[in-house]
Amino acid sequence: MSAIRTDLSGQVALITGSTSGIGQAMAEALAANGANILLNGLGDAAEIEALRAKIASDHGVEVRYHGANMLKPDEIADMVAYAEREFGRLDILLSNAGIQHVSPVEDFPVAKWDAIIAINLTSVFHAARAAIPVMKRQGRGRIVNLASVHGLVASPFKSAYVAAKHGVIGFTKTLALELAEDGITCNAICPGYVKTPLVENQIADTAKARGISEEEVVRDVMLAAQPTKQFVTFEQLAGALLYLVSDAGANANGTAITIDGGWTAR
Repeated sequence: MSAIRTDLSGQVALITGSTSGIGQAMAEALAANGANILLNGLGDAAEIEALRAKIASDHGVEVRYHGANMLKPDEIADMVAYAEREFGRLDILLSNAGIQHVSPVEDFPVAKWDAIIAINLTSVFHAARAAIPVMKRQGRGRIVNLASVHGLVASPFKSAYVAAKHGVIGFTKTLALELAEDGITCNAICPGYVKTPLVENQIADTAKARGISEEEVVRDVMLAAQPTKQFVTFEQLAGALLYLVSDAGANANGTAITIDGGWTAR
């Protein structure tokens, strides 16, 4: 049996929400394996340009940026068109952009609910809808949706996030079936708690919602659910992503890979 390699040279990857956190780490992992990158996300323009230039320099790949707002379908479609226009193809779509709000349902701001559903779920649809024709013309593509353990189980005070991530997994399975004969796979990655800026913000919000200290949130709420008592690392997520986008992952389709320290084994 030949050795499994993840050589993405010449391929193009679009990662939403990739100017920080998980998305940035996944963009760097794909670039390290030879993929050209289209970054997307929020942030200071100078900092984004510095990140773009650094990834390009560190890994010897082409890196572009598109500032599509995940609340605006037309901008998402333009982002995908930009990828094809700039690079001539689109091989990998990683829908990662996400926001969170923690609150009891009766106090949950309607605007927050709408934004979470739009960014965490509806943007996944719009990005895939735009990317699929490009991938079909190529005869190959990899769509990976960053879901969550909360796409499989629930936690209190996170109704919008849990609803959106359950939707992402359902959408992933549907796409996998629709595209199974087109050389395009669609899978989801479901991490437990990863220590990102988003999770760090959740610590404070959860402490307020539950009336406990931030230290208690980490020990007794977040990592209480992960039997390993360890946050998931970017490197562990990158390992799953690289498998799914490689030739070795060609027959993984419609899956939801959990990286959760045993959370969903209970």
